[in-house]
Amino acid sequence: MLHMKKDLHPTYYQTTVTCACGNTFATGSAMKAIEIEICNACHPFYTGKEKIIDTAGRVEKFKRKVANAATAKKK
Repeated sequence: MLHMKKDLHPTYYQTTVTCACGNTFATGSAMKAIEIEICNACHPFYTGKEKIIDTAGRVEKFKRKVANAATAKKK
């Protein structure tokens, strides 16, 4: 039978994660408390308020490139 070394692993806590927006959720961690700046409740990608900042037409260029590749594949 294998025996584990004592005092090798950190203590594992059931902890609460607190976001700057006020959202909280529970998880397991070696830390007693976790504070974060952004979570899935306030991140623009998950809330649908994402804004694409396109300064040099990069998004349109990418979309054209993908469209051209798709039409070339069909031929």
